[in-house]
Amino acid sequence: MQTFQLKSLTELSVVADKFLRFTKGKKVFAFFGPMGVGKTTFIKALCNELGVIEIVTSPTFALVNEYQTAKGLIIYHFDFYRINKIEEVYDFGYEDYFYSNNYCFIEWPDKIAEILPENVVFVQMVENEDGTRTINIR
Repeated sequence: MQTFQLKSLTELSVVADKFLRFTKGKKVFAFFGPMGVGKTTFIKALCNELGVIEIVTSPTFALVNEYQTAKGLIIYHFDFYRINKIEEVYDFGYEDYFYSNNYCFIEWPDKIAEILPENVVFVQMVENEDGTRTINIR
């Protein structure tokens, strides 16, 4: 397991860069943590470090947002908070995304745990008592 500490928002890009260097070659990430811990904010920072050329927003209602980098790479950002049953994920063809060899950042993966790919990187985000964040990777 690898741990990163995020002490303030000013450190986001530095921590995102370290995260991406540590996980080099990995493409599918499952972000666990309670609402408000900063999953979307951290994913925005990761997308910025990867060179996304558009505004990164939460796909809460769309389930998935697609972003493109300046180099033409595609990044998928999922938010499964609002799904009620796994069939909703089957219906939009999750396999095409998860096995595309593109970056996939997944929020609320506990709702789809049974279909996460074997190569998924588990990311646990924790808010500490002092307001800092701990990001654990396994």
